[in-house]
Amino acid sequence: MTQSVSQRLPFVRSEVDRDHAARFDQDLVDRLWNDPSARVLVVMDGQAPIQGAAALRLLPTSAVPRIEPVVYLGRTRAATPTEPVGTPVLGVSLSGDPHAGVAARLEVEWGALRSIAHLLSPRDLNLFTEAVAIFNWHGAHEFSPRSGQPTTVTMGGWVRVDPTNSEHFPRTDPAVIVAVTDRDDRLLLGSNAMWEHNRYSLLAGFVEPGESLEAAVEREVFEETGVLVTEPMYLGSQPWPFPASLMLGFTARVHDDWNGATVPDGEEILDLRWFSRDELTAALPQLLLPGPSSISRALIEHWYGAQIEDGSRP
Repeated sequence: MTQSVSQRLPFVRSEVDRDHAARFDQDLVDRLWNDPSARVLVVMDGQAPIQGAAALRLLPTSAVPRIEPVVYLGRTRAATPTEPVGTPVLGVSLSGDPHAGVAARLEVEWGALRSIAHLLSPRDLNLFTEAVAIFNWHGAHEFSPRSGQPTTVTMGGWVRVDPTNSEHFPRTDPAVIVAVTDRDDRLLLGSNAMWEHNRYSLLAGFVEPGESLEAAVEREVFEETGVLVTEPMYLGSQPWPFPASLMLGFTARVHDDWNGATVPDGEEILDLRWFSRDELTAALPQLLLPGPSSISRALIEHWYGAQIEDGSRP
């Protein structure tokens, strides 16, 4: 039986208890930093310490310098040989030039989330994605968007407060990604201006203020391709912390009123191609598809009806 999109997505299962109630403890971070059972996930520019090829290396607090802000990521729901269920995990970021020396002194091997996401356990993937996303937010919100004044960190690293006591919370940007099929059940793939010329993926774009997800599907596809679509159907989601997106996966089919012409917008999308399943198979491996950790790949394989072995990078 063909797997559902949800079963294909590596980000769906949650093995981290974010433990929201604990964030109200003003001494939480101090207490956990002095707890020998606590562990620290260090992130640096989308990377984290790894052990082997497919596991995060969580460090004791005694091995990591305390660099603010420290974020409480929650407690683990899955056991490993080194961390039992319920292990509290803190996050620290070494991104930026001031911390380059600290990273070198840790003497660890680093792995990038983009490259190893599909290899990680649900627990490690949850922690890694959460940490990268929250520190991306901290890096962009050191100053209040209301007053322009420096903000201070509270609630275990999940809220920043400006001098007027205005609270600022992490934000996620919703974006739709769409598997468009035509009357012959061919799939539409586009090549982005920022990619190699032979890399193709599904069409995607951010949801605008005051817009439904379904309306965003129709608008984005038309803006990038000139194709009218109808019947958007939601299939699943995936956090993508580069820097702060939530990808919402849809299928859609061409509208009966579409005239058959595709028109790449020339800015984001430079080329568009329709593929039958046989045509996609024949185009591999010269054609590069999205990596196995992406919702785009899951949607393509959902249409294809099987896992695709093509050697594409994550």
